[in-house]
Amino acid sequence: MQLLDGKATAESIRVELAEQVKIRKQEGKKIPHLAAILVGNDGGSLTYVNAKVKACDQIGFESTLIRYDDSVSEEVLLAKVKALNEDKSIDGFIVQLPLPKHIDEMKVTQAISPLKDVDGFHPVNLGNMVLNLPGFLPATPAGIIELIKRNGIDTSGKHCVVIGRSNIVGMPVSIMLARNTNPGNCTVTLTHSKTKNLKEICQSADIIIAAIGRPGFVTAEMVKEGAVIIDVGTTRVNDSSRARGWRLCGDVDFENVSKKASFITPVPGGVGPMTIASLMINTLRAMELKGK
Repeated sequence: MQLLDGKATAESIRVELAEQVKIRKQEGKKIPHLAAILVGNDGGSLTYVNAKVKACDQIGFESTLIRYDDSVSEEVLLAKVKALNEDKSIDGFIVQLPLPKHIDEMKVTQAISPLKDVDGFHPVNLGNMVLNLPGFLPATPAGIIELIKRNGIDTSGKHCVVIGRSNIVGMPVSIMLARNTNPGNCTVTLTHSKTKNLKEICQSADIIIAAIGRPGFVTAEMVKEGAVIIDVGTTRVNDSSRARGWRLCGDVDFENVSKKASFITPVPGGVGPMTIASLMINTLRAMELKGK
């Protein structure tokens, strides 16, 4: 079994991006600027946003964090999105999800300019992804693809089972792995809560991508020998042995599945760092597409 170390791979990407930023500074060119909007005080969201700001600092990007209480109105949030769309100093920005229930997440997502949508959630960017046209790829699926690529995993002709059909991970990664690209050319089965015989389907998979948010859902009996396992799950579970009282748990029973897998991602330290690395790549591209 080989560990798919997303933390180490993301660090390699950060070094590469930092070098590009260094050259831009030497040439007197604009430095990429990422903004993030955080609504409320959700611990997980705050952790993710802080990690993104830290990555900007490490690479040399400029960053701006905009915070609102969870009582902020939809109108105020949409007005800020409009302002960021028009702010020429901001190359890309994200609105950290989830949002409070009184705010329509899709309305907010659609209000973001596709040219600054570095999370890759806007329908225009998702449509470009489907047609294999230029655009911003969703950060987590793109991070998964990059992790596979940089670890030399062959995907051509392989059967990939994706568990979970969200617009953020499951659906886009299934499309990306089915495209005529490298990595890609997989035969993909997209499964979900209504799928019958999921265990048997998984047993035939060369690659399993678990993205359903159910801790330990993928067990060893669902996995064939030598399968590649990508665990996207990051659920907080109570753990009195930890000082903070909880730990992150993936969708895969790592202890037992790792004994059968050829490659497997840890949680934490697997897909999470790659998501942030992809966001940084998209931010640099957003600036470059403006010709700056």
